Amino acid sequence: MRKPLRAALTAWAVSFGVLAVGGAPTSTAAAESPESAPAPQAAEGRGVPASEAVIQVADWVTASRDSGGLPFVIIDKVSAQVFVFDADAQLKGSAPALLGLARGDDSAPGIGERELSKITPEERTTPAGRFLAGYGEGPDSDILWVDYETAVSMHQVVTTNPKEQRLRRLQTPSPNDNRITFGCINVPIAFYQEVVLPMFKASKGVVYILPETRALDEVFADFRPQARLAGVAGLVVATGLTSDASETTLPAVVAGGDLEHLDAR
Repeated sequence: MRKPLRAALTAWAVSFGVLAVGGAPTSTAAAESPESAPAPQAAEGRGVPASEAVIQVADWVTASRDSGGLPFVIIDKVSAQVFVFDADAQLKGSAPALLGLARGDDSAPGIGERELSKITPEERTTPAGRFLAGYGEGPDSDILWVDYETAVSMHQVVTTNPKEQRLRRLQTPSPNDNRITFGCINVPIAFYQEVVLPMFKASKGVVYILPETRALDEVFADFRPQARLAGVAGLVVATGLTSDASETTLPAVVAGGDLEHLDAR
């Protein structure tokens, strides 16, 4: 029977025991995981670098109130990082992410209705854009749908295929091995449950996925670079992001946690 991408993801949420918002993975999940690895610990005081593009978008969203008073997420595909902000534009956490296998800023036409087996490697992109995100339909699903039409969501890292080594990809310092998914954004379980869930379980939010092949203003029509405050180079107004010359450092966040067996996306 044909299983479109959205249906397959919903089925995954139920079959692998992903509980409702505020819940935890089932106790049998870790035992069933075909891939096991020690959870990385965040180094004391170690920061997570943020690109200039992340700073510019955070500046713009804050100054223009583009998120409409909702919490928001900025996803930097080039550095494979996710940054979560609350409704007051305060940075709440950041973590590495796994993204679509193929580089590109658009989704293939009709991809949300296609079987996973029919999606070619070059079509497995994480699309760039501004998306109104919210949780899925099923009572046992805690998938944060980024773009329901193209079946792109943010969820806990999946480890059903040990050959993909998704846990280790999250742990390496380079973003070059973080391209592995069909297009969804996989983040560490601890980060998802401790940062993403508390932020979005009672509210929709806006997800900004930065482009990797186009300019920011080509993807975000209302984007305007914001002037930095004189004498305070690199200050990003009200977000908590600060910059020192060419590199920005963000607060460290646990990048691992109890990574468990969840899905095949």
